[in-house]
Amino acid sequence: MIGHIGINVPDLAAAKEYYDRLMPLVGFEEFLTAEDEFAYRPRDGKPGTYLFVYPALDTEPYSRHRTGLQHLAFMVKTRSAVDAVHSHVAGGGGHVVHTPRHFPQYLPPYYATFWLDPFGIMLEAVCHHDRA
Repeated sequence: MIGHIGINVPDLAAAKEYYDRLMPLVGFEEFLTAEDEFAYRPRDGKPGTYLFVYPALDTEPYSRHRTGLQHLAFMVKTRSAVDAVHSHVAGGGGHVVHTPRHFPQYLPPYYATFWLDPFGIMLEAVCHHDRA
């Protein structure tokens, strides 16, 4: 089954630039680019959720504390992939919410990092294995 997640951002060009650099690190490739949207899909034709990004139609700022998307998690194959995403985010001056670590309160093993994209959307890279 394929699911679709759509997010609205105030600056589509800035979002495209940000996500073009990030998505290959979490196993996604570009699916489509149009004047009014862009999208990514799991790389190598694997099943999974597609991410669609649209320009915001509402001027209210996004908040993960309101009804709607709280955060979006990307499953990666290794802990080193989680670390690579963290390095990418931190190296670009991103807002890191949680540095890479084990989260024993979640179903173990759960090694993850959390951060905010430039638009305030919380993202996560998580590995559900103990493979380095």
